This record gives sequence, C-alpha cells and structure tokens, in this order.
Amino acid sequence: MNLAKLARRSFLMLSGVASTFVLIPKKGLETIMNNDVKADSPSINPTVEQSEQRHFDVIIIGGNFAGLSAALQIARTRRQVLVIDAGKPRNRFAAGSHGFLGHDGRSPAQIAQIGREQFLKYPTAHFIEGKAIRAERHQVDFFSVELESGSIYQSKRIILAMGVVDHLPEILGLAERWGKTVNACPYCHGYELAGETWGVLYRGEASLHQAKLVLDWSDNVVFFSNGSDQISADNRADLESYGITIEDTPVESLVGEGENLSGVKLKDQRVVPIKALFVITQSSINSPLISQLGCELEDGLFGSMIKTNNLKETTVEGVFAAGDIARALHNATWAAADGVSAGIFAHQSLIVSRNPYYR
Repeated sequence: MNLAKLARRSFLMLSGVASTFVLIPKKGLETIMNNDVKADSPSINPTVEQSEQRHFDVIIIGGNFAGLSAALQIARTRRQVLVIDAGKPRNRFAAGSHGFLGHDGRSPAQIAQIGREQFLKYPTAHFIEGKAIRAERHQVDFFSVELESGSIYQSKRIILAMGVVDHLPEILGLAERWGKTVNACPYCHGYELAGETWGVLYRGEASLHQAKLVLDWSDNVVFFSNGSDQISADNRADLESYGITIEDTPVESLVGEGENLSGVKLKDQRVVPIKALFVITQSSINSPLISQLGCELEDGLFGSMIKTNNLKETTVEGVFAAGDIARALHNATWAAADGVSAGIFAHQSLIVSRNPYYR
C-alpha cells in the first residue's frame, strides 16, 4: 500500500465520532490548498444566476432521513453543505413511522420537516427543492450537479441519498392501501394491526420467512400462494407446522372500505377475511445519477443497491451513498444511521485531501 492510501486509511479508521487525530505531516500543513471550484469553469451554464451560492463542500442528493442526517453532521463542522430534494420520499405513503427513537408514531413528513428545520438553523446549511438530473465528476474535488430547472451547483464531495422505488404486485386495490393496511415491514407497521387476521402474499423465497415472522403479531395468518407452483412440498409442510393456512387460488383483488382491508377476493370469487396484508417488494433506484458518476451496483435482498465500503464511500472517489440505495435491509433508523456515517466520513475525506501525500 502506498503512503497516500496508508495515510488516508489510518486517519479514517482512527478518527471516530469523538476523535480527531489528523495524520497530516507538518510539511502538508504548510502547503494546504483551498481546492475551491473556479466560477469561470467551462462546464458552468452561463445563464445561472451568479447572485446565489453555487459552490459547496458537500452536495447531498435526497432530503429525507438519510440525507438530512448526513447534512446535519456536515453543517455542524461549519462546512458549506447543500441538500437537493425532489420531494418524493419512499415513505410518503405511510401514515406513521414507528420504531424510530424519539419519533415513534409521527408521520414521516413531520419527522423530515423537523429535521429540515433543525438543519437550516446552521449558517452553512442550504436546502433546495428540485430534481437533480445530471451529476459529473470533472476532476479531484470537483463535482457538478444540474437540476431540472437548469441551475448548476458544484461541490468537492457528493452524498447520494435519494432512496429507492417500490414495485408492487399488480393486484386491484393494493396500491391504494400501501403503507396503511398493506405493508412490507411488520417492525414498522405491525403493532398497530396486531391481533387481527393477517395475510402474506407469496413473492418468492423471502415470503416464506415473512409468513413465520409475522406470527408474533397475529395468531391467524393466511399464506396466499397466488397460484404459484414454486413452493415445495417441504416448504408447505413447514408453513402448516406453524399453524399457517395456505390458500392456493390466485388473488383477484383486495376489498374493504377506503384504505381499510376486510378481505382478499380470489379468482373463484371467494373472499378470505383478513385485516392486514404483508408483501415483500422488489425495489429499484430511479435515478440516472449513479451511472453518470460511474458508481458500481451490487445485488441486494430486494433489488440493486450502490456498492459502498465501510466508510459509505462508493467505488467513485469522493462520492458517498447512504440509506435504502446503499444497504440491503431498510427502515427509518437504519437510513438515519447510514446518513450519519456518510456525513462524517465525507467530511473526514475533505480534511485528508488537504494532505499533499494523500494523492
């Protein structure tokens, strides 16, 4: 390992949240470079208003739990940080966010609003509502991000935190109840529906595990195979040994008043009474920014995710990722914790980059 990489690794591993042991030689301290992006760069759109701030230490794309948690860490270092948010978080369909310490039961929108207000109290904090459509790495410490509006902003680091998109089964009445009486995570939404008859819809191997998992919330669980022939005799026997009822007739629709669920209507027109349905979803990253920046993807449990190291840095130097787009398992607390890690390590990489021996 060369001296540059060794210096960086030593710094990042030894300087935790409470420690700040910067391993920069004396000579490096004497030759610190500003690395600010020049306003006359040829990549800058000349129509951008020059009266607004355009240059930041870190730009964060995504302003929900992961993005705001990262932003708060950076704002507290007194670095200039910009959050760009398109306003369509994955959790916008849920009435409440549960299991999130200090916020249990609050709506996701309310939690995000509180977080935004606290973040914007810092003088170096900036927030823009808009959709990022292009991101480029021009050189070391020089990224640009373009919005749909045509505005372009520049930074030394980027944190991707824009979340994922769920792909739901095409069953009549399911999408309208998503996040209310139809959910994916019993830890997030199970307690409020506990004690009722639940259903689990088969969508692959993970659904077999889910059907047994939800028994701590419901004593009456119906497993809807939806006509699949992919469930082995051993798996069927295993489910039945837990007292789970298996229904093999394909599902036609969900029934109930408004967002409430009273039953599952099958193709043979029978209605199986249930009050909640749990469904494993596949997810995807609905953004071109990842390929534009050149970040590698890897397979997760429920879809592709951005490949990161233990410091939440992607395969592209200077680009970090946090939240559902960069981890296999998802919930609000994990997203926020991921954001803290990404924010701290993105900041620490800025300090290390001052060292002329780093590169």
